[in-house]
Amino acid sequence: MQKVRVPLTNFKYGEVSPSLYSRTDTELYNQSAQRVENFFLRAEGGVIKRPALEHIYKFADITVDGTKVQQARLLPFIFSDDEQYIVSLEHQKVRVFLLSPTTGAVSLTATITQDVNSQTLKFDHDYLHEYTFAQAGDVMFICHALFMPQQLIRTGLSSFQVEPFVFDQRSDNKEVYQPYFNFQKSGVTLDPSATSGSGVTLTTSSAYWDTSSPSKHIGTTIRYNGAEIEITGVTSSTVATGDILDTLTVKLDVAPFRTEQGSANVEVTMVNHGLSVGDSIVIAGSATVGGIANTNLNGTRSVASIVDDDHFVFAAAASATGSEDGGGTPQIQSHAPITTWDEQSFSSLRGFPAAVAFHENRLVFAGTVAQPDAIFMSKSGKYYNFDVGTAADNDSIQVTASIGEINQIRHVISNRDLQVFTASSEMYLPAFQNQPMTPTNVQVRRQTSFGSGFERPVILDGATVFTQKGGAIVREFLFSDTEAAYVASPISTVSSHLIKTPIEQNVFNGALNRSESYLFITNADGTIAVFNSNRAENRAGWTEFTCAGTFVSTCTIDDRVFANVVFNLGDGTEKHVLCEFVATKNTDMSTVFTGSSGVFDVSADFNNGAVVQVVNGNNYIGQFTVASGNVDVSSVDATLTSAEIGFDFDVTLTTNPIDVSIAGGPLTGIPRGVTSVFLDLNNTLSVSVNGTNLIIRNVTDDLSLQQQAFTGKHEFRLLGYNADPQVTITQSAPLPLQVNGLIAELVF
Repeated sequence: MQKVRVPLTNFKYGEVSPSLYSRTDTELYNQSAQRVENFFLRAEGGVIKRPALEHIYKFADITVDGTKVQQARLLPFIFSDDEQYIVSLEHQKVRVFLLSPTTGAVSLTATITQDVNSQTLKFDHDYLHEYTFAQAGDVMFICHALFMPQQLIRTGLSSFQVEPFVFDQRSDNKEVYQPYFNFQKSGVTLDPSATSGSGVTLTTSSAYWDTSSPSKHIGTTIRYNGAEIEITGVTSSTVATGDILDTLTVKLDVAPFRTEQGSANVEVTMVNHGLSVGDSIVIAGSATVGGIANTNLNGTRSVASIVDDDHFVFAAAASATGSEDGGGTPQIQSHAPITTWDEQSFSSLRGFPAAVAFHENRLVFAGTVAQPDAIFMSKSGKYYNFDVGTAADNDSIQVTASIGEINQIRHVISNRDLQVFTASSEMYLPAFQNQPMTPTNVQVRRQTSFGSGFERPVILDGATVFTQKGGAIVREFLFSDTEAAYVASPISTVSSHLIKTPIEQNVFNGALNRSESYLFITNADGTIAVFNSNRAENRAGWTEFTCAGTFVSTCTIDDRVFANVVFNLGDGTEKHVLCEFVATKNTDMSTVFTGSSGVFDVSADFNNGAVVQVVNGNNYIGQFTVASGNVDVSSVDATLTSAEIGFDFDVTLTTNPIDVSIAGGPLTGIPRGVTSVFLDLNNTLSVSVNGTNLIIRNVTDDLSLQQQAFTGKHEFRLLGYNADPQVTITQSAPLPLQVNGLIAELVF
C-alpha cells in the first residue's frame, strides 16, 4: 500500500464541464472542481461562501392580463457618488429605489406607470431583457426596435419621470434635426401639388405609401429638398396628403440658366420640372449670367413657355447683354417631381433603434428594423441633434456597418473604440490617427464573425464580454497588439454547462472590499453563472449561484449587488423580492425579526408552510415551519427576542476524483481511498466534509454565548475505497464558510 498527499489549494478554474473530467493530464484538473455552488473564487486560490440575500422590498404581483409573469429587469442609475438608484423595469411600469446617501438603506422612491404625455409606458414583459440602455447625468436612454427611445429622467433626489425622446428643432419649428433615409425604390419620384400650405397632395410615381388602417405613414415626416412635409393622410399607395412645414424649393444643378443676347427670356434646366405655362415660381440664390444681374433673376417669376419635361423658360426683369450658360446654383420654389427625397429614419413604420451608447461626447443609436445595419451619432455635445449639416467635424454622423450582407445591429459599446455587435459579426469604428471621430474620417471595420445574442455586453478586465448568438458560448472582445486587431476568444469553454440560455450580464467589482471582479450571467432557468477573471494572473474560473427561488435579474452599483428573485413564500405563493447580497447575512430573503419568548411574527414576509432557518448572530437556532404567521423557537431558546430568519441555500464544493500520476501513469479507474482530508479554513462556523461535520461548539458550551469562528487547519478522517474518490464540502447550518484549500491523503 502506498500513501501520497495531494494538495488542492487552487481552484482558479472553478467548476468545469463534465466533458473535462478525464483530463488528468492537464493543470486544469487539480485546479478545478466538479461542482462549485454558491461560492466566490478568491484571488489566493480558495473559495468563500457567497453572501446571503437580504430582503429589501416585496413586489406586488407582476401580472399581464391577469396572469403572473416573472419578467423584470434591474438597471443601475448612478447620478453621482452620493445619489444612486436601482431601476426596476416591469410590464408598463418603472420603479425607482434610492440608495440613501447617508445610510445606504434602499427604499422605493418613485413608481411610474405613465409618461409625461399621460401615455401608458411602452415597456413590455416579453422584451425586457432585450432592452439596451445608456445613462448620462440625470437621463437614462432605454431603447428597443419597437418604440421610440424612452428617457428616464431624474428631476430631483426622489423624483423621476419617463418621456419619449424628442429631437431638437429649428427655432421656427420648421425643421427637425433627425436622421433621414431614402427608402423608396430607385427612380421613384415625389410630386407635391403646391410649394406650401396644409393638405397638399403628395403623388409618387409608383407604390410607396403604407395603406394599412390607419396608415403608419401618418405622423411621419418626408424631406423634400431639405424642406419637411408632415404626412396627415394616405389615400392610396401612390397618393398621400401632408402639411408643408417650410416652403418647398428645388436646388438646381450648377449653371442651369441659358441666356440669349438681347432677350429677357431665360431657359432653365430642371429635370422633371412638372410646371405649366403661367405657373408662378420663386427664384433665389442666382448668380449673374449673360449680363443679367442676379437681382433681376431672383424673385417671383412666371413660366413663359415649356421646352420639354426637363426645360422651361421664364422672363427676367432685364434683357441679356450676351449669350451664356451660368447662374450659379440657384433654388426655385417648385413642386416638381423629384427623386432626391427621403423619410425620417425612426417611426412605427420603419422601426426604432435597438442599441444605444455614448461615445466621444456623442449619443449613438443603431439598428432599426428598416435600417438594421445603420449607426446614427448625434452632433458632438448635442445629444438631441442628429443634423448631418455640411459634414463639419462636429456634425452628426450616419454610417452603415455593411460587409456585403445585412447585419442586424444589436449592441453598440463604448470601450477602447466604438464597438458594434451584430447578429453575425463583431466590428468597430476606429479612431483616426488618435483624432476624434468625424463625418469625414468615420469607418467601420469587421473583426470577427461569431454574432451576438440580445444580452447587453459588459466590460470586464478591459475586454468587452458578449454571449455568442445561440447563448451557449461567452466571448471576450479584446484588442490584440500582436495581431493589431480585435479577437473574440471564448471564456466559457471549460464550463459551458453553466451557460444555460443567458438573459443578461452584469459586472461586479470590488467584491467584499477586495480586488476581484466578477461577471454575473443570469440564466433563463433562474441560476447565475459567475465568472472570475484576472488576465495578468492567468485566473479564469466559473461557479454557479442558486437559491431557494429563481434569480430573475441582477444589477451592480459600486461594490453592491442586487437581485430580483422569485421566492415561494409558503402555501404556494410566489413573489418577486428585491434583495441585496450582504456578507453579514446568513439566509436568503433574510430579515431580522424581533419577538418575545422565542416567538416571532413573520406574516409580513412569509406565509404558512414556509420552511425557514433561524440564526442568532453566530448561533444557528434551527429549521422551523411557519404556522399561524409565526416562527416558534421557544423549544430551543425561549429567551430569544431577536433573530435573522430566511431561507437556506445549498453550498457545495465537490472536487474532481483525487488522482496522481505514478510511474505507470495516472490512477484513474484504480480503487483508492482518501483516508483523511486536511482542510484549511478561515472564519468558518459550519463545514462538513463527505458528511462529517466539524464540531465547533461542544454540548457543554454555554449556548447563551456566541460561538467563535474557526480559523486554521482541521483533519477529517474518511474511510472506504472508490474507483473515483472525491471530497465534497457542504454545510449543516447557514453560517460563514471560507476554504483556503485542502490536502487529501490518498492510499492505493
